[in-house]
Amino acid sequence: MNPILNEVGTVFIPVKDIKKARDWYCDILGLIADGDILYDHLYVIPMNGTGIILDSKTYSKNTLFKTPAFHLNTNDIKEAYEYMKQKKVELTTGIQHNHWFTFKDPDGNHLMVCQC
Repeated sequence: MNPILNEVGTVFIPVKDIKKARDWYCDILGLIADGDILYDHLYVIPMNGTGIILDSKTYSKNTLFKTPAFHLNTNDIKEAYEYMKQKKVELTTGIQHNHWFTFKDPDGNHLMVCQC
């Protein structure tokens, strides 16, 4: 038996300002931003499946995601794209292959939304 499981537990995203990042991510995910900020630098986003933790202690321009390390799921890529446009999110691609698009968070991390 291997002691390392073939599961992803959580993804850490480096952010400059933990409160602003919490509010932004909760807004685009349709969540209430009322959870505690842990140790003055961590916020656990309540997710279904693999977790996301925002971390202001690890932030630097060198630690930003220059390419998406994961994607957020959607059931309707066109609706998701229009939603992000309405939220004035910095979109870095249009919808590609009718399947996915990329965007940046306010700190410059590159992220993706994908219809799987």
